[in-house]
Amino acid sequence: MRIRILFFCLLISSSLLHAQQRPHYTQYILNNYALNPALTGIENYTDIKISHRRQWTGLDGAPVTTYITLHGPVGKSDYKTTSTSFDVEGENPLGKRYWQDYTASPAHHGIGLQIYNDQIGPFNDFSAYATYAYHMPVDVKTNFSAGIGVGVGNLSLNMNKLFFGNINPVDPAVAASGELKKTRFNARAGVWLYSADYFAGVSVLDILPKKIDFSDNNTARVTEGKWAPHIFATTGVRFMLSEDVNVVPSIMLKYINPVPVQLETNLKLQYRNLIWIGGTYRYKYGFAGMAGINALNSFQLSYSYDYSSTKLNQVSNGTHEVILGFIIGNKYSNRTCPRNVW
Repeated sequence: MRIRILFFCLLISSSLLHAQQRPHYTQYILNNYALNPALTGIENYTDIKISHRRQWTGLDGAPVTTYITLHGPVGKSDYKTTSTSFDVEGENPLGKRYWQDYTASPAHHGIGLQIYNDQIGPFNDFSAYATYAYHMPVDVKTNFSAGIGVGVGNLSLNMNKLFFGNINPVDPAVAASGELKKTRFNARAGVWLYSADYFAGVSVLDILPKKIDFSDNNTARVTEGKWAPHIFATTGVRFMLSEDVNVVPSIMLKYINPVPVQLETNLKLQYRNLIWIGGTYRYKYGFAGMAGINALNSFQLSYSYDYSSTKLNQVSNGTHEVILGFIIGNKYSNRTCPRNVW
């Protein structure tokens, strides 16, 4: 057990200095807003998502991530009153006819809030962002949006979790005991292009690089840690397999200097607006399976399980992620799944 703890502390140190610092989400396809503020207010209602993710279960100090996001439109007026905007008896409200009649939303604003807590071993990162986006039509069926987010984060280090034995009880690079905290301001920005048949977007998180340093000035260090900008590029398309079934393949690329670009592919198969299943392949890491339901016109529940094909599966029991979704003020009272986010 002590070997596992030491191994993971080394892994954490390496990640903070050189690799991805933002949490990873397997079910990004269900809440791209968590990674891109340009989706703020993309729907006709207030969208709330609550997610909890336990990564590499069974491994001491493994990442545990929780977030709450909520956002909604301001001045949006495209509430449909045609037969395709409500459930006609015997007809799928999100079937082929619905998408054939799809039109771009009028120009409008969106506001939102993102709250995250990410715990990795002795580190805990809590952050909150207020977001804003502006959406405008670029043709009859296509919208473009741009968004920003500004907020504050608090990174804390619990020294009680850095015990390496009586000879060297704590890391000598750390200058104090107890709990150390660092507060930082930061920003994020993104763009999003969306229509009935596709979406594409790019976002940058942690735009303002910030130093990560819990040591005193007398400690020699080869490399200084810092928060690095994270770039996410996402795209996907929708195919109608029948009146009741559609499939959405998507791709995500992630880049954090100096780590090579990371590739992730996703496939989501949905029946009407009721249930869906999906799968993910993460390059050089492993696979994930997902499933979800939409119920009671205002509630969504989904679950994913990740399996790593790396040596991590020898010391962990996979990764679990759950998302709860709530819709407030949906004038499409029967339609439970998002119109534009999918």
